[in-house]
Amino acid sequence: MMNGSNEMDNLICIDTGTTNTRVWYLRGDEIVATARAAVGVRDTAREGSPRMLHEALRQAIARVCEEAISSGVEGEPWTVIAAGMITSPLGLREVPHLVAPAGLGELAANHHLCSFPEITNLPIRLVPGVRSGPDRVDPESIGSTDVMRGEETLGLGLVVTGQLKPGSTILNLGSHWKIIRLDDDGRISSSVTSLTGELIHASQTQTILASSVPAERPGHLDSRWVGAGMNETRKAGLPRALFCVRLLEQRTDSTPAERLSYLIGACLAADLDGLLKGGHLPLNGEVVITGGEVLAGAVIQVLAGVGIRARSLSESEIEAGLLAGLRAIASLARPVTQG
Repeated sequence: MMNGSNEMDNLICIDTGTTNTRVWYLRGDEIVATARAAVGVRDTAREGSPRMLHEALRQAIARVCEEAISSGVEGEPWTVIAAGMITSPLGLREVPHLVAPAGLGELAANHHLCSFPEITNLPIRLVPGVRSGPDRVDPESIGSTDVMRGEETLGLGLVVTGQLKPGSTILNLGSHWKIIRLDDDGRISSSVTSLTGELIHASQTQTILASSVPAERPGHLDSRWVGAGMNETRKAGLPRALFCVRLLEQRTDSTPAERLSYLIGACLAADLDGLLKGGHLPLNGEVVITGGEVLAGAVIQVLAGVGIRARSLSESEIEAGLLAGLRAIASLARPVTQG
């Protein structure tokens, strides 16, 4: 057995997104066990019930606990802490967004302590997301507000691990692409979100372009074809550029991988040009990219072309940042013991 075990060191962390759920069993900062399920809040939306999410969480928590016991970990975790879309209306329970600026202390002070005996006998602490801009808007001012669930925990955790400095800018390339700004105190100050990740996937799999490009994520992007897609969006708009993918299949000797590079380039121009026009990318700073490893390389090249420095983090660095954020929030939320 592991020596010096303390139940208050044992913690289960959860990150639930649109399509996936990840669960970790931690002992201090050591990852003892992990589990992943291809279930997210999209399943709740599709089924009209959280049944699949509840069952996936129950199985994943049970699995990591069994692995921890097999590894010699003593005692039970003192709590479960969860962030991401699990705190949305389609998750376990809706937790209202905090208003930016918000740091680790605000997230811990406003977490929701819940009980879900059908999932686990452990208490579950749900971390709120963060909202920037006004609460109520009209069609003309809707662009001034934004929300996030999960990325706030990652961003603040990356400050804890030293990957980010206060005042940094993050570009997260997930199902939703999101620019996140930190203030000089290291708090979440604002965000801007787009559907670019989902748009690329939907164009690949749910439109006439499904026969023109691979359905899976790219393993490599051809810079020439990315650039051509970007140029067509800038000349004729995104809808026309996307249809050009179909024309490329019919009128050229291009490969499916090249056409996917073109499609991604078309979407890149639509997203990054808008962010630049809106002043959301720092012309004199650095952008730290999380997620989308292959896409990140293309984004770095595009940003370099307009004089913006960018670097991407590895999957292990991103995982470490998210878990550091969850651990820090859990520590701040921990009950004070006497003696």
